[in-house]
Amino acid sequence: MEKRFMQSQNRYALAFTILVIAIFFGAIVLFATRPKAVEIVIIPPEPTSTPQPTATHEPIIVYVTGAVQTPQATFSLPYGSRVQDAINAAGGLAQNADLSRINMAGILRDGDQVHVFTLPDESNVQGDISLPTPSGGDVVLINIATLEELDSLPGIGPALAQRIIDYREQNGAFTSFEDLMNVAGIGEGTVADLDGLVSFEIP
Repeated sequence: MEKRFMQSQNRYALAFTILVIAIFFGAIVLFATRPKAVEIVIIPPEPTSTPQPTATHEPIIVYVTGAVQTPQATFSLPYGSRVQDAINAAGGLAQNADLSRINMAGILRDGDQVHVFTLPDESNVQGDISLPTPSGGDVVLINIATLEELDSLPGIGPALAQRIIDYREQNGAFTSFEDLMNVAGIGEGTVADLDGLVSFEIP
C-alpha cells in the first residue's frame, strides 16, 4: 500500500515538473514571437516659400490737346505709357499735326499734358517773316516769366503756370528741363513741347 502511494506521488511530481517546463518554454516562445513595437516618426512638412506680392502701379491720367482727333480730353493710361499711347487714346493725329515738334517716345507721368502742335498756316506767313513765338520774344525766360507768359506756352495752363512760379519762389531758379520736371504735372511730353521755346538764362 505504501509502495503504491509513493508511485502515485512520483507521478504527480513528474506531471507537475513537466507542466512547469511546458509553461516555461511556452513563455519563452510567446515573448520571442511577439511583434516588436513599431516606432512612429513624424516628419514635419517642408516649409514653402510665400511668394512676395509684386508691386503694382495705378493708372495715370493725362490731358491731350492740340492736333488730335479728340482734343481737350483726359485719358486713363497704364503706368509707363508713352506720348504715342496718349495720342492713340485721343484717336490719333489730325492731318495738320506737326510731327517734328513732338517726342512720341516720351514717358508720361500722372497729370501730364500732351499738346500736339499744328503745322504753320501758310496764310500767316509772308515772305521770310515767321510766326511770333510765345510772349512775343525769341523765347520765354522761365525764371522771370509771368503767369501770362507761362500760360502762353504749349501744354501750360494757368494752374500749371502758377505751380511753376510757386516752385521757382520756393526752390530758386530753374537750370534745366530736369529741374522743371520736378514741378507736378510736367513730364517728358510737356518738356518735348517746350524745347526751343524756353530759356533757363537768368538776366
